[in-house]
Amino acid sequence: MNLKILKDTHKSLRERSVDVHMPLSHEYEKTLNLMSRFLKESQSENSKVRAGVGLAAPQIGINKRMFVIYLEHEGKLINLQLVNPKIIETSAKKCYLKNGEGCLSVDERHPGLVHRHYRIKIKAYNAVNKKEEELTFTGYPAIVIQHEYDHLEGILFYDRINAFNPLATLPNEIEI
Repeated sequence: MNLKILKDTHKSLRERSVDVHMPLSHEYEKTLNLMSRFLKESQSENSKVRAGVGLAAPQIGINKRMFVIYLEHEGKLINLQLVNPKIIETSAKKCYLKNGEGCLSVDERHPGLVHRHYRIKIKAYNAVNKKEEELTFTGYPAIVIQHEYDHLEGILFYDRINAFNPLATLPNEIEI
């Protein structure tokens, strides 16, 4: 599948994305489906590309507020195509991935902890279900959502690593 993922040196990844005009156009529906298919295929055994669980439109050169998630967690498939998402609630409890975060747009390793909210509630148009939804996630799926949401804000995961003490943990924080 030919989907060009921009690298973190591309200046558009540092720009804040703009809202998608609703109703969702056929062109954006096709783009979201292509992005989801890319993630699904990247996770197959025969894939020639690095596996991913989330992909934001800015990563393919479209600075619009939309991203896709395709992952299995605790035996359940999470397949989302979110448009104009807004994080409307977060927990005080924090978490981080034990081995740090990675990104399809970032080739080199950036060791360190990325502190995220353990639980989030998000409101968005879900193009999979073709309706506006409020969705709540905890743990790993919440981390993935926040990572993709950051792309819409022009933020990369390594921006959130403490430069002075990259492995510092926070009070009220758990390892995922």
